[in-house]
Amino acid sequence: MSTEQVILRSDLRFDIAPQWTVALRGDLPFVGRDPIAANNPNGDFVDGLGDADLQAALIKTFSARWAAGTGIRVVAPTGAPDITSGKWQALPIVGARAMLPELSDGSFFTGLVRYDVSFAGDPSKRTISNLQIAPTLNINLPQHWFVTFYPNPDIRINYGDPITGQTGRLFLPMDFLVGRDLTKTITRSLEIGVPLIRDYPVYDFKAVTRLNVKF
Repeated sequence: MSTEQVILRSDLRFDIAPQWTVALRGDLPFVGRDPIAANNPNGDFVDGLGDADLQAALIKTFSARWAAGTGIRVVAPTGAPDITSGKWQALPIVGARAMLPELSDGSFFTGLVRYDVSFAGDPSKRTISNLQIAPTLNINLPQHWFVTFYPNPDIRINYGDPITGQTGRLFLPMDFLVGRDLTKTITRSLEIGVPLIRDYPVYDFKAVTRLNVKF
């Protein structure tokens, strides 16, 4: 099955006290998918609104090198039938960041762990319960280029209902992103993901282009 998405994303950060920051994120995806279902036996592409989500995190900066935070992401079943989960989902998140000036100015490593669990919605849809991990290493390069390994928590361990083609619990990809700051406010990037272990199938191949504009 193939999936295409266009995601409108908004990020907001503001300081609430010395060394304390609140970070908010909202996503509104538009999804195209070719599921084979009773009402789509030929697997034709269907598209529509995806599952919108809102994320809030509280971050403490301990020093110029170290920071850590915790938060939660809530996903609402706003998507069209047959192309999204049909479930309410909660994803508690914890993470820590270490700046790495030894590599280059602005380089960093972030360890992030979140757990995706469904708690309401369409009872006919499968139960979601999986651990998601992102050991993110970002290296800033000359001429405003950068490369990021594991920019998203694509490493998955599934403890929920099995999906089609599942033979185990683990999905482990090689996931990296290459980008460039075009201006101080505009960044363009390309992310590529290829499975190394696909016992729990998440994707066969992933390609994501992004255009980030800061206001």
